[in-house]
Amino acid sequence: MAANSSSTGSKPSNSAGGKPSGISAEQVVATFQRMRQEQRGMASKSAELEMDINEHSLVIDTLREVDPSRKCFRLVGGVLVERTVKEVLPALETNKEQITKLIDSINTRMQTKGRELTEYRERYNIRLMGEGEGEAQGPSAGSSRDSEGGGSKGGAGVLVS
Repeated sequence: MAANSSSTGSKPSNSAGGKPSGISAEQVVATFQRMRQEQRGMASKSAELEMDINEHSLVIDTLREVDPSRKCFRLVGGVLVERTVKEVLPALETNKEQITKLIDSINTRMQTKGRELTEYRERYNIRLMGEGEGEAQGPSAGSSRDSEGGGSKGGAGVLVS
């Protein structure tokens, strides 16, 4: 009976495969891809908000040159409302400041996510296609060729699934 209990006790350690938490390679890749997708989503949102800031700046610069009592129209919640430049300009400037703060927040979260991705890659020895770190994996001739070319080591590589 003691032999049976020891053999069943060794099965979970064999399925761990050397991974720190014992998760499968598919789960590691899926988690890594999900984390990268989150980072891409943050980058996309940041770029979108940067365009919004540029639009706000353009409108603010234009409205500063016109008479403050002049009529202007503003889209609020899908409804076009009539206001004066004097009323709209401070609201636009406030919106621009809030968007700037939001971009800073997103960029901070994106940097944090980048550090998490780097730690995750190091923990599970994840290699991206075209990345120049071929010394750990001998059979990968393409990786050693890329390392001679001086490829980038950033987290912005392409993972081929």
